[in-house]
Amino acid sequence: MDLFIKFLVAAVGAGTPLLFGTVGEIISEKVGHLNLGVEGMMSIGACAGFMVGYFTDSFLLALVAAFVAAALSALIYAFLTVTLMANQNVTGLTLTIFGIGLSNFIGVYMLERSPNGTLKLPERITASMRSIHIPVLSDLPVVGELLFSYTPFVYLGVAVALLMGFYLFRTKTGLNVQAIGENPAAADAAGIEVSRWKYINIVLGGGICGIGGAYCSMIINGGVWISDNVGGLGWISVALVIFAAWKPQMAILGSFVFGALRILKYYMPKSIVDLPVAFYDMLPFLITALVLILSSVHASRGVNIPANLGNNYFREER
Repeated sequence: MDLFIKFLVAAVGAGTPLLFGTVGEIISEKVGHLNLGVEGMMSIGACAGFMVGYFTDSFLLALVAAFVAAALSALIYAFLTVTLMANQNVTGLTLTIFGIGLSNFIGVYMLERSPNGTLKLPERITASMRSIHIPVLSDLPVVGELLFSYTPFVYLGVAVALLMGFYLFRTKTGLNVQAIGENPAAADAAGIEVSRWKYINIVLGGGICGIGGAYCSMIINGGVWISDNVGGLGWISVALVIFAAWKPQMAILGSFVFGALRILKYYMPKSIVDLPVAFYDMLPFLITALVLILSSVHASRGVNIPANLGNNYFREER
């Protein structure tokens, strides 16, 4: 029983970067923009968050830096696809290549100038990222460990998912945003500022993805800089949008499931199933591929997909 509880707790932590990436992509797709640059934005956020944390010794500034850096990269995507109407798929893939390359370049540059050839976050900021202990609640048997024993990133991720869900489905602005993703011409005719809200949501979504990247570089790697630290989680996040049916609240469940797949190899007793470690490493990506295949075969699974997803809007064509 104790092992199972530890597995559930670890699954939540492993799924946290996926939660940020998925929610960020949902915000972008709700205005009709399929941004395949999630991996790149997370990589930029990972680099910015780690480096600012390294130099300022401030967890808050690291989070802000991760958000802002990824948001700026999303702004480039928005300018190219909203204003210049570039192909969304090509632009997103380019953003991924650029983001990973830039992150690794800065990381290698800083490593070469480090006195001991490594980059490690200061103890003060590392302590800020440790699991939060809530008096009484954290000490409760079972429930305390399951609900009140996580890092600030986990609670922030859940709060962001719930807040974005409320924004999209419970506010007039959110409904207008969804109208843009369904039919931008009709939304434009109704007086909604299409381009403005496209920019706002794409940039906001990019910033949220960046926080997920900061989790990868600051938590998963134990506060030590490692190149390619996002490790494909951005691609899983894109597929998780489908799994979550374009609902930020459902992304909480989706990220937990895929987080469990990521750490299954550490908790599966070999006496029950003795499989190579490589199989467990492949499992999240295998399930991701299956989600994409099944969603394309069963069209009904994608009932919540924005009708105009992936199509640029040119106002003069109304």
